Amino acid sequence: MSEWKIPEGSRKKACKRKGRGSGSGNGKTAGKGHKGQRARAGAKPRVGFEGGQTPIYRRLPKRGFNNIFKKDVLIVNISQLALLPEDVSSVTPKELWTHGLISCPKKHVKILGQGELSRAMTVQVHGCSKSARTKIEASGGQVQGINLAQ
Repeated sequence: MSEWKIPEGSRKKACKRKGRGSGSGNGKTAGKGHKGQRARAGAKPRVGFEGGQTPIYRRLPKRGFNNIFKKDVLIVNISQLALLPEDVSSVTPKELWTHGLISCPKKHVKILGQGELSRAMTVQVHGCSKSARTKIEASGGQVQGINLAQ
């Protein structure tokens, strides 16, 4: 007859009840030490509070700025479009995403003209450079813009 073993991690230790007498091992100060701001009841000081000293985020100089209107545009080159399988004739952001050329199908996609294209394809993207447009149209394909409101 084999011995039964309790699976590892199946039993959770009981929560230590603080401040419930000296016999509990967490009586008197309940693990908070003696006096001071952190021993008191109520809210703790905010993150980054340095006891009244000027905090580091105010001591250090500020540099640059954050452009809240910046559009995150994913770039795909003509050379990457040429690597798509032969059965792909219509290229959309979702199609590019399924083949691993872009990281997110919902972001704006722009085609740039680096590389060569030997077959015709219909490309539906948010943006396209002039050189990329001429190369796609020279190979017998066409470029269609996607409505930015979508």
